[in-house]
Formats: sequence, C-alpha cells, structure tokens
Amino acid sequence: MKSLVLNLFLLFIGCLSCAAQSHEGEIEKLKLVLNDKAHFDTQKQKRIDQLKAALDRDPELDLNAKYLIYLKLYNEYKSFRYDKAFYYAHQLQKVSNQLKDPAKIAYAKLKLGFILLSSGMFKETFDSLSTLRIKHLPDSVKREYYFLTARTYYDLADFDKDDYYTRIYNTKASLYVDSAIRLCDIHAFDYTYYSGLKLIKAGDLNNAILKLKSLISSNKLSEHQYAIATSTLSDIYIQNNNPGIAISLLVEASIADIKSSTKEAAAMLNLAQLLNKRSNIQDAYLFIREAMDDAVYYGARQRKVQVSAILPVIASARILHEQEQKRMLFFYSSLLTLLSITIIVFAVIIYKQLKKIKASDKLIVRSNAELRLTIEKLNEAEKIKEEYIGYYLNVISDHMNKLEKIKFSIEQRLTTKKFDEIKILVGNINLKKEREELFSNFDKAFLKLFPNFVTEFNALFPAEHQVKLLQHQLLNTDLRIFALIRLGVNDTDKVARILEYSLSTIYNYRTRIKNKSNNPDGFEAAIMAIRAV
Repeated sequence: MKSLVLNLFLLFIGCLSCAAQSHEGEIEKLKLVLNDKAHFDTQKQKRIDQLKAALDRDPELDLNAKYLIYLKLYNEYKSFRYDKAFYYAHQLQKVSNQLKDPAKIAYAKLKLGFILLSSGMFKETFDSLSTLRIKHLPDSVKREYYFLTARTYYDLADFDKDDYYTRIYNTKASLYVDSAIRLCDIHAFDYTYYSGLKLIKAGDLNNAILKLKSLISSNKLSEHQYAIATSTLSDIYIQNNNPGIAISLLVEASIADIKSSTKEAAAMLNLAQLLNKRSNIQDAYLFIREAMDDAVYYGARQRKVQVSAILPVIASARILHEQEQKRMLFFYSSLLTLLSITIIVFAVIIYKQLKKIKASDKLIVRSNAELRLTIEKLNEAEKIKEEYIGYYLNVISDHMNKLEKIKFSIEQRLTTKKFDEIKILVGNINLKKEREELFSNFDKAFLKLFPNFVTEFNALFPAEHQVKLLQHQLLNTDLRIFALIRLGVNDTDKVARILEYSLSTIYNYRTRIKNKSNNPDGFEAAIMAIRAV
C-alpha cells in the first residue's frame, strides 16, 4: 500500500513537470547566461566610457572626429539606453549641421528616426523622415532610409492590427524594402533579413523560413543580428502553432540579447508568454521580471507598457498555480495521514512546504506593490521630463530669436557707424526683466505639473507661517527653492546657481523654512510626496 501511494505521488509530480522538461536544458543555459548579465553590461559600459574619455581628452577635437565618436556612442546606446541614444542622435544632428554636409545631416536624422521608432513614437518618426530629400544622397544613406521607412510601416501595421490599414501599411513597407535591397549586396545581412521579413508579411511563411534559416546558419552574424533573426523566425513558428521550436529560438535570441547588452528587445518577453501558456509558471515569471528590468533600464515608454501589460497576468497565474499546488498537496496529505506513522512524517513535510508557499505569496504581493509604485514613479518622471524638455526648448528658442534680432540691429548700426545707437540698444537690454520672465515661465511650467503645490505646501505650516502670494505672483523665492527640490534638484549649490543667490542664502532659506513647518525633520520628505497631476 505504501509503495502504491508513493508511485501515485511521483506520477503526479512527473505530470506537472512534463512540459517543462522538454526545454529544461535550454532554459538552464539561458539562466546561466543571465547570471553573467552584469559582466556583459560592464563590458559595454567600458566601451562607452572610453569613447566619452576620448571626447574629454581633447575639447578642441575637429567636427569630423566628434561626429564619428558621437556616432559610435549612439550605436552603443541605441538598444541599451533610450535617453542616451536620443541625446547623441541630437548631438549628431548638431555637428552635421555645423559641417554642412548633406549626407551626414541626413544620416543623423535617420539615427533620430530609428530611436524614435524604438520608443513607439510613429508620428515623430514619420515627421523626422519626411524632412529628408534623398535624391542626391549616397546609396548607403538611401538604403538605410528605405529600410527604416519599411520597418516603420511594418511596426505600424503590427501596432494597428486593422484589416484595412494593416494591408496598406504592409504594402507600402514592401515597396520600400524593394527599393532598399536593390542597393544592397546580396550577401549582406539586411538583404536576406528584409527579404525574409517581406515574405512573412506576404504570408509566404515556408520561403521565409528558408531565408531566415540560411541567415542564422551564417557565421558572419553579430550577437545582435543573430538575436534579430532568431526572434523573427520564432514568430513564424508561433503563427504555425509550433511553440516548441519557437521557445528554442527565443532562448537563443534572449542569450544573444544578453551577450550584446540589448535592453530594447522582445525575445524574453515573448519567451515568458510562451512558457506561461505551457504552464512553466516559475520560469515565465523569472523571465518577465528580467524583461521588465530591461524595459525600465532602456527607458522607452512603449516597451515598459508592453511588459507591464503581461507581468500581472503571469504573476497572477503564478499565484493560482501555487494555490493549486497547495490544494493538491493538502489532498494528498489528507490521504497519506490514514497510513502509518511514516506517512504522518510526510504530512509534516507538506505542512512546512505550505508555509514556504504562503511566504512566497506574500513576497509576490509585496513585489507587485513595489512594481506598481515603480511604474507610477517612472510615469511621473517621464511626464516631468517631457514637460521640462518642451519648456526649456521654448525658452532657448525665444532667447535665440532675441539674440538674432539684437545681432541684426548691431550689424546694421555697425555698417552705418551709428555707435551711439548701439550703446542705446545695449543699454535697453533689461536683464532683470529677462530673469523675471524666465522665473515666470518656470512657475507656469511647474504649476502645470503640480497645480496644488502651493496649497499642499502651505498645509505643512501653521497659519501664521503660510506663504501669502501677491496678486501677480505664481511662486515666490521660498516656493521656487522647494519646487526645484520636488523636481529632483536637491543640491543646494545648484539651487543657488539657478535662482542666482549665494550658497549661504539658499542654505539659510531652506533651514528657516523647514524650522517653521509643523514637522521639520520630515519636511522635505513631505515635499517629495506632493503628486503631479
């Protein structure tokens, strides 16, 4: 009897793990590479630091050399950190405009378009591409323009998933692919990859498989190219309802992404979804968390939203799976308690296991709460960043226009030798008014994000110490100091420079204001708790 029960229990456990065993070796290989993830990221960071050091060593570096270093930095960051890649795309544009080289200007715009597309900003991508006039540009630039435009239409078609528009976008994309591959070496990666992608979109999956398999079997692919090819091939097997092969390909793609420090990738996200469907909940949860970590590190909103939509589903499945395990374990423990004292010992072991599962449940709930808080902070930071990027671009644009007008007026008077008028013109520049206008614009931008800031600020003080603004005021100096702190500018020296006060003055302001509050020790924490709309 004892032997029969033991055999039934082992059979039950075997059934639960049957689906996972077929890919157990591949998944363990991926986990081993995951353990070395920090090592690969460190190698990439060293390359980035070396490039930045080259810029710092020679401030007088000529523009062509700067362009090449900025391009290398962009390429390092484009699938690693969205904000840094975006910054260096703009640096490329700035230097190419100074060089007045049409090919470099166009190439810089293509790099900006690529990073915009990676973040899901389709309109901005099309806006950037629409400014290009490629007729007289080199074939290499034309080729990249056609490929990027094709990918934009393909991604837009996948995003819309509309029977009418998807067909239109795929058709347009295929035309651009045709234009691009005509300018390609037939042995180049892009030639074979986009030919295969075109076949996928046309529904010719068998020939697409042959194309991509021939590409993957090539020994000339980089880790990133290998990841792209295997991930795309996995999509075909998913469409053909062959998840087993798709999982193997996605494991290979995920390994390649880790080795190339690619954070902007969907392979691990897709792998987690397939493992979840095959009831491999634990590995699915591990990989979806890794995908979320990568999405947060990369920083593009679209990728974070994609992963955030899937993570709760897998986390919930994990909880349900563990609850089901608890019910089954309880059932078998009840059965086994009818046997001998040996079976009672087994029941104690199950009880301990149940305690571990409950602790795991609490950990999952706590992790989900922390994740929601992290997502809220990320969304708030993204909103603040977008608002103030727009604000500072507008301020810079206004000041450039004013400088241009002053320059034009001075040049006119220099030509006619009206030096007295130049003196009058310079004397009319009212720096105090400019500074007041700058602060006024800052106040408006800040209160747009935090419309209740003044009210919540005053709530931290007794009535006699609350701020009372004049009729024309939005913020005063006291409020601006803590408005900057709420935005993350916590360094007293930086606050002093922004508001054009001495360091000791700002320090005294901060100390005096905190001491007047209801809770001086927790005052700045309360300021940081004020929420944006």
